[in-house]
Amino acid sequence: MRRMDNSTTSLIAARLTRAIVEHRLQPGTKLAEQKLADHFGVSRTLVRQALFQLSQNRLVRLEPARGAFVAAPSADEARQVFAVRRMLEAEMVRAFMRQVTPAKLRALREHVAREKQAVAQGDAPERTELLGDFHVRMAELMGNQVLAQMLGDLISRCSLITLMYQSASAAAHSHEEHAQIVKALGAKDEERAVQLMQAHLLHVEESLTFDRQAPVNDLSLALS
Repeated sequence: MRRMDNSTTSLIAARLTRAIVEHRLQPGTKLAEQKLADHFGVSRTLVRQALFQLSQNRLVRLEPARGAFVAAPSADEARQVFAVRRMLEAEMVRAFMRQVTPAKLRALREHVAREKQAVAQGDAPERTELLGDFHVRMAELMGNQVLAQMLGDLISRCSLITLMYQSASAAAHSHEEHAQIVKALGAKDEERAVQLMQAHLLHVEESLTFDRQAPVNDLSLALS
């Protein structure tokens, strides 16, 4: 019975995630427990568990006495996060270049190949995670766990932003830019690699669209 409950909770979380990713549930939309329970034909307890799971992934914001809402990162927050990342990651590329090895390049190429597969399959949550992890992977390969943790925190915020506001075509372009960065690293062209990283982060920021249509108020319609 517990396995069935866990499976149902995961299903509800997956359906809500898909609705958010496909912009059928917009940032700020209230996720009423009873409406969700009625829609899925389950108890409010299972719905509450699914909403808590999504809050751990920062897709949902839980407010005491008010309920659950689709998280709503602002345009200003996005710009600030990307500004910090550009400062950090330009220097990370220079440091990576000083200690680049065939094994590290091979690890990055393998990661880029996984990105390509996720983009081709149209798997938005997976591609978003992999596109963000590319940057953390560079820090990990350098053996700099402090930098990896800092980038992980920043990219966690970016992942929510890009998951909600980045189109599939922009995600594919991000993957292509990662491939070009790895190519420049392999050619030991430090200045080009730095320029590509800075341009890449700027392109991701510029590709975000914060002017999407108004939220869907009918949860059943949004989840259908």
